[in-house]
Amino acid sequence: MKKYRIRLNGQVYEIEVEEITNSEATETKPKEDKPKPKLVRKKEIAETPNINRVANAKGEEVKAPMPGTILDIKVNENDRVKEGQVLVILEAMKMENEIVAPRDGKVVSINVTKGQAVNAQDPLVSLE
Repeated sequence: MKKYRIRLNGQVYEIEVEEITNSEATETKPKEDKPKPKLVRKKEIAETPNINRVANAKGEEVKAPMPGTILDIKVNENDRVKEGQVLVILEAMKMENEIVAPRDGKVVSINVTKGQAVNAQDPLVSLE
């Protein structure tokens, strides 16, 4: 099961996605033992640990939540950023996803370039 955070019409939602096998995909009747999807509001997300952040010697890395292509980088090294400020625009499945700062801080390094393809969990930006 993988967790993703999406922004839709200004609201932030956290979703869980489960990969299913071909035999499960062709079933017409849902299984009773599977949990129902749950939408989580932005306030609840703030209370949960961010799965896309990792602290390291260079600072805290903001990682790609899904594979895609970097469309735009909205910050420069040494910029001061506020929590929720857009750092990078990531295109995935023909949708533009805003990757935002998880907290206030300073941009220590930018680990991607415009047009670069990234995988899930690749470091995008490091914050101090």
